[in-house]
Amino acid sequence: MAELVIALDFQTSAEALDMAARLRGTTPWMKVGLELFVAEGPQVVRDLKGFGFKVFLDLKFLDIPNTVRGAVRSAVKCGADMLNIHAVGGLDMARVALAARDEAVAECGLRDKPLLLAVTVLTSMLDADNPILRGREPLDVVLELARQSRAAGLDGVVCSAREAAAIKTACGGDFLCLTPGIRIPDPEAPATASGDDQRRVMTPEAAVEAGSDFLVAGRPITRASDPAQAAHEILRRMGRA
Repeated sequence: MAELVIALDFQTSAEALDMAARLRGTTPWMKVGLELFVAEGPQVVRDLKGFGFKVFLDLKFLDIPNTVRGAVRSAVKCGADMLNIHAVGGLDMARVALAARDEAVAECGLRDKPLLLAVTVLTSMLDADNPILRGREPLDVVLELARQSRAAGLDGVVCSAREAAAIKTACGGDFLCLTPGIRIPDPEAPATASGDDQRRVMTPEAAVEAGSDFLVAGRPITRASDPAQAAHEILRRMGRA
């Protein structure tokens, strides 16, 4: 069954931990991204683990293989239950990252291996002149990178929910799809309102039906007047699918 990951996109650990405390009992997964991690470092991951949460460390590593190797080892050692690299780093970088994950698991004596995913095409990208797309359709590039990630032995990819079904067909049902850009339409908002920088978005129901294994939602929950209720509403919609 698909799981909900709540994005703690805050500037300080005090804000993030306060929100996490308010969300206890909704979902076991919290996401720590670049903004929060750069501000607070590994301690925020450890604090969330202390609350009993699983942590998706969303840092999207992309560098020479040896640097990514060290970053992945450090991420595992600080307690990440799921982490990611950029698929555009290529097969060699992906394989080195996977080996680093396994090395750190053995060194730490962990029972479960953290999930290692590859980011395909960011959900903000649509423009044909984007250097990642090179004039191609996003789905074509996503599938190419997903197949490469599968060949490298990774657990899955980060993609738009719009691409999840095609990825499952191309890479197999056990290949995980984590999908950001989850939105609940606001009936009061104008049809032309964009709201944020996520562009290839989808509702919770449609994402689950498309085959998403993990749905990432931040602002629809953390900016709600009652975050726990908003999280339960997304979970209810996921359950309907």
